[in-house]
Amino acid sequence: MTVFLGLPTASPGVGNLHAATPFPTAAAEALRDDQLRRNLSHATRTIRGRRLQTVAELDDWEQLRAAGAAIKDDVLDHLDRYLLQLEQAVTARGGTVHWARDAAEANTIVVDLVRQAGATEVVKVKSMVTAEIGLNEALARGGIGAVETDLAELIVQLGRDHPSHILVPAIHRNRREIRDIFRREMAGVDPALGDEPAELVEAARAHLRQRFLTARVAVSGANFAIAETGTLAVVESEGNGRMCLTLPRTLITVMGIEKVLPSWRDLEVFLQLLPRSSTAERMNPYTSMWTGAVEGQEFHLVLLDNGRTATLADPAGRAALRCIRCSACLNVCPVYERTGGHAYGSVYPGPIGAVLTPQLTGVADHPHLPFASTLCGACFDACPVAIDIPRMLVHLRAQAVAAGARQRRLPTSEAAAMSVLGWLMSGPGRWSAALRALWLGRVLGRRTGWIRRLPPPMSAWTRSRDAPRPPRRPFRARGRRR
Repeated sequence: MTVFLGLPTASPGVGNLHAATPFPTAAAEALRDDQLRRNLSHATRTIRGRRLQTVAELDDWEQLRAAGAAIKDDVLDHLDRYLLQLEQAVTARGGTVHWARDAAEANTIVVDLVRQAGATEVVKVKSMVTAEIGLNEALARGGIGAVETDLAELIVQLGRDHPSHILVPAIHRNRREIRDIFRREMAGVDPALGDEPAELVEAARAHLRQRFLTARVAVSGANFAIAETGTLAVVESEGNGRMCLTLPRTLITVMGIEKVLPSWRDLEVFLQLLPRSSTAERMNPYTSMWTGAVEGQEFHLVLLDNGRTATLADPAGRAALRCIRCSACLNVCPVYERTGGHAYGSVYPGPIGAVLTPQLTGVADHPHLPFASTLCGACFDACPVAIDIPRMLVHLRAQAVAAGARQRRLPTSEAAAMSVLGWLMSGPGRWSAALRALWLGRVLGRRTGWIRRLPPPMSAWTRSRDAPRPPRRPFRARGRRR
């Protein structure tokens, strides 16, 4: 059987990959929100510290990272074979597999399955891929309610908000803000509800309990799928996932095609990498696994492309598909810590979003995201599957610049400046003369030691940063004297 896996990029205008506001504009707005920055700084600093402690417990952490990267690369090299093996194993165990080329097709499949089950409401396990395709909105258009059961996702849903973090969607909210959302939006909640974590969790538990007991359909994502057995795995910390996966009569799992693993033995590696990198735990409190349709439950697996095969086709960018959605790169990123996830205009924020989203949608849809980084390399150091995000950002920046150049008749001032700089650096004589001329810039910073303002086009640089004053004696001159 031949299966056509995907369209060139994610379907435009469907789901939560396409930004209405470009990153520079959204980031500038986020930077003006002092409360947001305080919330993000506190949360990311706490998660960073805990992760470092749990990772330090393992002497073979770097070997585990290398193993995870090698397993994922093998999957990407033989994805067609492993996906067909997964389909055969799931089908042999009573499940039904559906193939979705894009977000629109996946949404149609899920809505039809829920209607066939006779349900008007579904309970959901936290899932990045269903957020990616905009499933909740598609269900609502079909007259079907979706109830997020993960605490942070519930906060986002009740607040009519958007996730700001891969692992902790409500990271941009503090306890008082969450309390106010619950008081305002949660039916039957105590008006005197306080902001202590135990009180907030108990209010959410009471709100969700009846939904768990009456739900006929559940929708989940999957952290991993084992090709050799057809087993799927969901790891989580609250127990809501276990309730969704076991109680309803129909279970629908939507999974990106890159989540497959070849064998059970491979899963061992990732069950060590993922919890330490995400929640800073040695293992997740709840690790749920199921194979096909279990007794009394109908199971459907929706395998989603939505731009993944387009990403796979780029040798310099395909490693982004190794990502296991741990969010470690977000927690160490100085840009994310100051802007938050909303500025990225995609369900995938932070460094991994800056490389994954443009590849899923096409770089032209997100030309600014590859520039949303300092290239400091912290994301690469933190990534449990060793995705070289900085190198990938540079690759995508080149694509964005080339795409922009094709759309313009005249070069931008930046492009012109780079051309001049390239000409100067291509000859030692020209470059030495330019360095000598640069010494004249000392007059601009004679009072403070820093150059605060430069004339156009360099004024774009000094609008947001200071340039150092050239040294009294250049390095080459010092070298000649010695």
